[in-house]
Amino acid sequence: MDFSTLTDHSGSYITPLFGEKFEDKVWSVEVKWDGTRQRVFVYLLLEFQSTVDHRLPIRMLHYVACFYDHLIKTHVTTARKGMPPIFPVVLYNGSKRWTAREDIYRMIRPEPPGFMRVYQPHLRYYLVNESAFSEEELAQRDTPLSGIFEVEKASKDVDALQEAVQRLAARIRAHPEKARLDEVITRWLKRHLRRLGTEAEKALEQVNSLVEDNAMLAENLQTWAEKERQKGEAVGLQKGRQEGRQEGEEIGLRRGRQENARETAINLLALGLLDDHQIAQTTGLPLDEVKALRSDQPH
Repeated sequence: MDFSTLTDHSGSYITPLFGEKFEDKVWSVEVKWDGTRQRVFVYLLLEFQSTVDHRLPIRMLHYVACFYDHLIKTHVTTARKGMPPIFPVVLYNGSKRWTAREDIYRMIRPEPPGFMRVYQPHLRYYLVNESAFSEEELAQRDTPLSGIFEVEKASKDVDALQEAVQRLAARIRAHPEKARLDEVITRWLKRHLRRLGTEAEKALEQVNSLVEDNAMLAENLQTWAEKERQKGEAVGLQKGRQEGRQEGEEIGLRRGRQENARETAINLLALGLLDDHQIAQTTGLPLDEVKALRSDQPH
């Protein structure tokens, strides 16, 4: 693969089959095989669900069809010229073991007789299961992808997140394709921190490169981490005085974190990018509470 040709084609589409809006990541890169250079599209679907979606093979087939239709409508290709190769990848960060079929053909039951098999749909996706790796395994792999997984795993711990981002930046600096990786991963990290609230987003507002702006990044993350600690302590101390000093601080800090989680959930609801299950997983709030917050949102 020639990573100097990596091009971002990401977009947001409305899928008529499921009536849902989804955020995806699509890149194309030139690949050389059999003496021929061919542009291949890498389709990345991020699964933020805590439960396994057994419809995923159907969804992926539909998403790929919609993307091919998008390429035709935007004049990237035509039906006569043909469709480019595509590599579907699913990143799953749920805690439960992934049990969904990885090829839509395996959903067809009973299995058709031999003469009918060639006429059945086939589309296999490549599964990257984040939960299959322990923190120790991710640290040993020492790659940008393992660094991304570390950042996702640390998202609910401010100090751990700060350390994970620093390790990710170091891995990008050591990579031979650091310029392009830096651009793509910096953009991803900004979108990721946006899910954690406005203060987290501000930590990277002026950072355009994890490699070049490393000092600014470290300072901004340290400032954000300190603000988060102070916010939790302030809310905790205020609400904990009446319940005894030691017990009050513990309860208050817990409530402070809950208030922060509610604030983050309200911001995510306003953005409209995630559903209730995804917001509940991101913030740690109960699903019923997220639904109640949504019902309180102005329409």
